Amino acid sequence: QVQLVESGGGSVQAGGSLRLSCAASGYIYSSQYMAWFRQAPGKGRDGVAAIGTSSAWIEYADSVKGRFTISRDNAKNTLYLQMDSLKPEDTAMYYCAYDRDGVAWRLPLQSASYKSWGQGTQVTVSS
Repeated sequence: QVQLVESGGGSVQAGGSLRLSCAASGYIYSSQYMAWFRQAPGKGRDGVAAIGTSSAWIEYADSVKGRFTISRDNAKNTLYLQMDSLKPEDTAMYYCAYDRDGVAWRLPLQSASYKSWGQGTQVTVSS
């Protein structure tokens, strides 16, 4: 069993920053991918950023490249997402995901690649 708990969401003005954290517990392996997804009201769940065992294995959605930074602390089993230069269109519920089955390396930003999910943390960006 894997448990994922997100924190760090909130309300900010456009141009501001937030740092999301995802604390993982249970059977976590540093070799497996972890990722951040987001879902706006009435829309599907989109991949934002994914990271493999090290920073050499990172992917970002085009919409966040240059503004968001994903990282992980394997010693603490914690995933992070530093979000800078936030825009109103970044408003969404943000979810942490863990690749329990070791398949996400094929499609790291596809939600179907992940079987373990957190409950989400809300990010609201006002103009």
